[in-house]
Amino acid sequence: MPFRSRGVKPDTSAGPFRRALWYAFYDWTREMSKSNRLITWVGLALQGYVIYVVLMWVLMVPNKLLGYMLVLPKGPPGYLLAFLFYMLGFYIMNGMLASEFVRKTQLEADQIAAQQIQQTLHPQKLEELPGYKVETCYRPFREVGGDYFDVIELPNNRTLFAVADVSGKGMPAALLAANIQALVRSIAHVEPDPHALARQINNHLSCYTPPDRFATAVFIVLNHDSGELAYVNAGHDSPVVFGSGTTTLLQSTGIPLGLFAGAEYRVGTAVIPPGGALLLFTDGLIDSIPAENPTGRLRETMADDSRRTMATIESLVDPKLNEDDVTILLLNRIAASAYV
Repeated sequence: MPFRSRGVKPDTSAGPFRRALWYAFYDWTREMSKSNRLITWVGLALQGYVIYVVLMWVLMVPNKLLGYMLVLPKGPPGYLLAFLFYMLGFYIMNGMLASEFVRKTQLEADQIAAQQIQQTLHPQKLEELPGYKVETCYRPFREVGGDYFDVIELPNNRTLFAVADVSGKGMPAALLAANIQALVRSIAHVEPDPHALARQINNHLSCYTPPDRFATAVFIVLNHDSGELAYVNAGHDSPVVFGSGTTTLLQSTGIPLGLFAGAEYRVGTAVIPPGGALLLFTDGLIDSIPAENPTGRLRETMADDSRRTMATIESLVDPKLNEDDVTILLLNRIAASAYV
């Protein structure tokens, strides 16, 4: 589809006839700037005027009334003027729509390039963690998204899991997500600590991003041997630890990143027991689960150890409800008996 609506999306699940009607009656000029839209409607008005003139001629309106009704006089000069007006209107509309088509095509090419670049920012292949199984899912709502996740190996048999959700959608959110990814990678190799990550990234975003831009995030460092977690939750949806018939929420320990410089973050702790799991996600997942209590339905489903798989979580998502980026990171700790 060459044109993309900023405010209205067609129902992609509808049949071809219904979609054709939507495209036919949608006002594509609303995608233009105000000046271009005005010029396009001038061309449309010229064509409408010629149709009005021809209609008056067909109805055989008396010549003495034509002047009062702003209708061209009959005869060769009137016919020529009507033809010229119609073609002028046609070329104005055609030129404006063609220029909009070129602009949208260039924008779409830029979005595809940005999508390819963003895909390289996310882990393409996760390293195997002895005693653990890691699964990830990333579904941007548009060509590019504002969600970010990462899995970074650290010294001393540890791993950093990072998930962030930038406010807004599309290209601005994707640029900020890429900025966060670069900060996480650079800081983690120098000071691999959740508190340091949250504090430094918050101060950076507070200084170098617009006031209306912020991000919720979770930084978790896992100790492979003990299953211990040290985490900072910067206003993000609470990750959940499942195990031994209980669920533990890794609740917020600070405000979202980028709101106030110098904000303090508390480090929380938890443990993934053998046979347990850790689930991190963005709010796009919750918004896409059809239930009165989607969070409760998710926890209830994951309480069953045999269903703690990415396929199970994805089966809960209804694409019709999806209006945001969806990111899921699932970490299962293999029970000790599995090694026997």
